[in-house]
Amino acid sequence: MGAELREVIVVDDRSSDATAAIVERIARDDARLRLVRGEELPEGWVGKPWAIEQGVRAASGDWLLFTDADTEHEPTSLAAALAYAREHELDAVSLLTEQTMRTQAERIVLPSILWAIAVGTGPLDDVNDPARANALFNGQYILIRRAAYDGIGGHRAVRAEIAEDLELARRFKADGRFRTALVGASGLVRTRMYRSFAEIWHGFVKNFALGVRGEPWLAAAALAAFALFSPVQPLAFIAALALHAWAPAAALGAGMLAAMAAAAYGMRRFGFARGGAWWLLLGSGVLTAIFVTSLVAHARGGVTWRGRRYARP
Repeated sequence: MGAELREVIVVDDRSSDATAAIVERIARDDARLRLVRGEELPEGWVGKPWAIEQGVRAASGDWLLFTDADTEHEPTSLAAALAYAREHELDAVSLLTEQTMRTQAERIVLPSILWAIAVGTGPLDDVNDPARANALFNGQYILIRRAAYDGIGGHRAVRAEIAEDLELARRFKADGRFRTALVGASGLVRTRMYRSFAEIWHGFVKNFALGVRGEPWLAAAALAAFALFSPVQPLAFIAALALHAWAPAAALGAGMLAAMAAAAYGMRRFGFARGGAWWLLLGSGVLTAIFVTSLVAHARGGVTWRGRRYARP
């Protein structure tokens, strides 16, 4: 990963597999690798912020890279990200990792979900504009100058947040003292988020409702937007054809094609695999169901993720 790499700290968050043994075996041949065995989750903390907090305590570098265990990094990725941050005088840079999708469930559902997040957040120019409130980090890859990280309170400041990457980005924007950017990975980092429909469902149900921040009008607007591109639209198109309502059918058909064309363009800009836009209507239907389920779960007191129960703070 380049000459800038000082250490790799793996936080084993009380896993039940062979993670710790594998890390310890590799560490015997590379002194830069260290294992931190996760402690019991304290009151008021969510799992990932707590794991990161323990890793930060063990870290010694002036820059901190937070990355998930399921990411794959090219050897030059860290050096490239750090050079980009220094060249643009950034205190934090988060990479939009390339998404690996192998099963049909991943190819059908994930592009629509990730595209909806991108549309809801706004253009990258707005996300990276200090004058705008739009804020987003990708928790799979966040490189932060330690002084800036400490300056906004670190993960301790977002310890109760399930979507800790989103809240960390919002905290940086609200603080205003530090410059941040969300940029494409350009082939440097890849990840496979989920491997089945069940993993996709549970993974997004846990946090999708948090994007509307408890605002009923935002939830209603999001539901309306998702429904607009769901299977309701092709069903209405078929009904219009059956009733020989040619003008509404033409309008619906044109709307569907325009939506898929816009999604295809946007998905290419974000590095998604080709073809994801063709599944936009079906994927948006699943997304609508995920969003409703997430809203209901959080309204009823919280969600369960990886054996832990989290209530919204």
